Amino acid sequence: MLVTYDAADRPITVLFAMASEPELGPALRALISPLITGVGPVEAASAVAEALAALAAVGQRPDLIVAMGSAGSNRLPQAEIFQVSAARYRDMDASPLGFEKGVTPFSDCPAELTVAQRLPGIAEATISTGGAIVNGATYATIGADMADMETFAMMRAAWRAGVPVITLRGVSDGTEPLERFADWTRYLAEIDEKLAAIIAGLDEALAQRPAHYWRRVEGRNEDPAIEA
Repeated sequence: MLVTYDAADRPITVLFAMASEPELGPALRALISPLITGVGPVEAASAVAEALAALAAVGQRPDLIVAMGSAGSNRLPQAEIFQVSAARYRDMDASPLGFEKGVTPFSDCPAELTVAQRLPGIAEATISTGGAIVNGATYATIGADMADMETFAMMRAAWRAGVPVITLRGVSDGTEPLERFADWTRYLAEIDEKLAAIIAGLDEALAQRPAHYWRRVEGRNEDPAIEA
């Protein structure tokens, strides 16, 4: 499940993750065997947390997670790939109790999780994660470039464990309303090929920076894994 790459100064281990089998096309399947988390925030968070705990128990906690999949957007080009710069959890709203929208009450997690790492040559975008599909006019309410159902959840589970997450999302829908399953899968084959091209060059990208850059978790720099 883990893949070892050479950073500029030392090896690092990477765990690949995706939400669903339909997003794992033949091009990616030829390169990686990712953790398939399941669809939605609950499935994504629980699967990532379980995987990280199991790997840590045998001394194999990854240095980095690379998550991939599809996302919706009505403002970005369809079938293009973007790396997530920041993620928000649109389902959480305890504002009537005085909490900022997106902040889970009594937790140590901010409303927005930001990504410290950047892969070269890939455009950035923000993302909103929630348990329902965003469709049509609903895009105007999410406050992000893209919408999905797993990114914030994966980042939150990994953030607690002190493991950073780089997320790559291909825009599968959004310019037209989703009305059937085929409206979502229309661009998945093209997205699969573009994601595979990025993963094929990941060794060169990771080698451009030292290991501590890829292991850094925004807001969790005190974690022993980052200082090691």
